[in-house]
Amino acid sequence: MNLQILNQFRNNCFEALLSERVPQGHWEGELSTSALSTATAIVALHCVDKSAHRDLIETGARWLVRHQNSDGGWGDTTRSFSNISTTLLCRAALYKCLPAEQTAIRNSEWWIRDYVGSLDPEKIAEVVKARYGKDRTFSVPILMLCAICGTLGKRGWKLVLPLPYEMAACPREWFAAMKLPVVSYALPALIAIGRARFEKVKPTPFNPLFWIRQFAWPKASKLLHEIQPASGGYLEAAPLTSFVTMALASVGKQDHPATVCGVRFLVENVRPDGSWPIDTNLATWATTLAVKSGVDGYDRKVVLRWLLNQQYKTVHPFTNSAPGGWAWTDLSGGVPDADDTPGAMLALRKLMDESTAAECLAAAEKGAIWLLDLQNNDGGIPTFCKGWGALPFDRSSPDLTAHTLRAWQEWYPDFDSGLQKRIDRGIGVGLAFLKNAQQRDGSWIPLWFGNQHRGRDEENHTYGTAMVCRALEVMPETGDTPEMFEAGLSWLRKNQNSDGGWGGGVRTPSSIEETALAISALAGDPETERSRSNIENGIAWLIKATKNGTEFPSTPIGFYFAKLWYFERIYPYVWTAEALERMTRNRKQEMG
Repeated sequence: MNLQILNQFRNNCFEALLSERVPQGHWEGELSTSALSTATAIVALHCVDKSAHRDLIETGARWLVRHQNSDGGWGDTTRSFSNISTTLLCRAALYKCLPAEQTAIRNSEWWIRDYVGSLDPEKIAEVVKARYGKDRTFSVPILMLCAICGTLGKRGWKLVLPLPYEMAACPREWFAAMKLPVVSYALPALIAIGRARFEKVKPTPFNPLFWIRQFAWPKASKLLHEIQPASGGYLEAAPLTSFVTMALASVGKQDHPATVCGVRFLVENVRPDGSWPIDTNLATWATTLAVKSGVDGYDRKVVLRWLLNQQYKTVHPFTNSAPGGWAWTDLSGGVPDADDTPGAMLALRKLMDESTAAECLAAAEKGAIWLLDLQNNDGGIPTFCKGWGALPFDRSSPDLTAHTLRAWQEWYPDFDSGLQKRIDRGIGVGLAFLKNAQQRDGSWIPLWFGNQHRGRDEENHTYGTAMVCRALEVMPETGDTPEMFEAGLSWLRKNQNSDGGWGGGVRTPSSIEETALAISALAGDPETERSRSNIENGIAWLIKATKNGTEFPSTPIGFYFAKLWYFERIYPYVWTAEALERMTRNRKQEMG
């Protein structure tokens, strides 16, 4: 490919990415609007005070009607396929908040009948429970909302599985051992929905659980507000905050502090068109992705100072997490996690100069130790809490593990010998985890990204494989590492689409995000000729798809909590810029 054409494309992409900065100098991105968030928000506001929030409720409901898919269902985003969870929630929200929209409600019921087999509440409950299995994180809130709205009939609340909210009164250190039926981030839902279900379907006073839960409520109730952030939004997430708010309001607790603060969050975060996003923003994640892309032309000192300020200096009240990590956002509802922490560490490495080296090193050391303390016994890295591996979104995952290994390896030469020894062990067991997690075809499956075109498994092998290959590229060539790396690169080469791009796997449509990720990984192939044609065909596809770096349409490949789809405006910008930076740098090195 002509270097001049490549440079023009690169310059256009960098200029476009720089234009995405907020006035403060960093990147904030923009999360997709969510039908699920909008449905849960209007139901919560309706439960608290339907008169006071009439305009927001009606505007949100009419947004749902306008964005109903042609098949009668709803997807998580405006670009998502219809799914049973979101369709049940939207149908219930309209049934409660805008019952006059009979056409939209009727069309949704036809979709549900086709999926479930009928509108029988018992069968609907069975399907929802089966979709999520042992994990009650999302199945219970869905059924609760439907019970509140009256779409599960007279026995609605009895179809809502009870949650052991009394466990929240136990010491936080016990939570992993207790194997709660919800994932670590869903503690507020466990408490609020558990209490609502208890009050709606109380066990007999002769049942010991009656008295245990009665005595546990004051402490659990207090904890519910103690872990609520200043913004009022748990995890900055409209669905989680809405579920907590409606649960409390449904049993007459409109004046509970958590309800009051939850309503404030929802009112403050509605978008001009009447909808709500899945989360407020991913500012820290977006900024570290932009920095890692290699883009230049921004105030590095401003971004560095901003990023250093995002590191947690105290124990986090939500997960009881030690200091040293970073969250996905700069807002109060963020929680330190094992994707943003290595991302921040890698960004610091790119941003630091001689005058800030000591400060950056100190921050990186804290981040490295935080990740070491988080590492599971299987060698993998979970998202939030060590040892909560019983449910899907608390397990160790290849993408987080690979990201952590990259960060440890990048900073390794600057750490003292004691920390290096801990990292040596961490990398060793981390690589063993990646070997065990590698699929027979050479790919890896990530935790926080998917592909809706993959059918029932919804897995995104391209994202997972690209992330792991980026880590293996910088690992010492020992043991099985070279073979793992080559198998991953081989999978990427074999699964390129005929149009030159990549999707989430074989026979899935090409996207800007997945194509750029695959190119970045293949740019690290030590045998450059082997991947040259794949990379050049991928770049040609990107040039066409982005109109030479001037347009960057997003694709819903992101998984939010409980496998809720989202797309993020910044993703195609940052990953295309990074792919071009890596390819251009390699090409210049080849030319001497």
